[in-house]
Amino acid sequence: MGQDGDGNGKGIGIGRIALVGGDEFRAGCADMDAALLRETGAPRPRVAIIPTAAAMERPDLAAQNGARHFAALGADAAPLMALNAHDANSADIAAPIDGADLIYLTGGNPARLLDALRGSLLLAKLRAALKRGAIVVGSSAGAMVLGERMRFRGEWHDALGMVPGVVVLPHHERADPDAVLSDIADDLAAGTTALGIDGATGCVADGAGGWRVLGAGAVAVYAAGRWRRYVAGERFALAAKSQPN
Repeated sequence: MGQDGDGNGKGIGIGRIALVGGDEFRAGCADMDAALLRETGAPRPRVAIIPTAAAMERPDLAAQNGARHFAALGADAAPLMALNAHDANSADIAAPIDGADLIYLTGGNPARLLDALRGSLLLAKLRAALKRGAIVVGSSAGAMVLGERMRFRGEWHDALGMVPGVVVLPHHERADPDAVLSDIADDLAAGTTALGIDGATGCVADGAGGWRVLGAGAVAVYAAGRWRRYVAGERFALAAKSQPN
């Protein structure tokens, strides 16, 4: 049986980022996403759906599903079709970020999403959106790239670092935490936290160092050689390494 983490590490003020374990835009996500919309504080939040990670599959369908899902929850939602690095550097395509209250990065291929976003105008606009108080949500691949590092197809890569000191392990509902801990222990640098996030489940940063769990499942926090699960309504903080200088 896994051991609990101490839960007392200090977190980081990174803006309002939400990390979701996958299964986005399905009925099981409605309560979680409605809560995120309420957190924007807008009476009819403006939502931008970015399907870059799904660009090799059906990005149009992913974006349309997201727009319909959030519209049904009372938002003004629309696709933002940045499908590659060229699109991510287009001022016209990226422009809707400036007025969005919530920006949602869908699942798909994290390597493709990372390649498109790294050093782009769209990434700069995402960072600016966080600074003005918007919520940036990443689901599955979208969550993976927001961390400091990510593991994809058995290999580790530097990610965008928007959540420093964090590795996201999506679709975690069928994982054995003890086996995961054994598997990743040698690859996690001191002070790094891995977040194993179930589908239809997420955690949202409060902007002041803490994280709150939302959704139907749990978030397993792996840190300092231990793990602990947190469920909806519970809070945790990241390791000290994750504090900015």
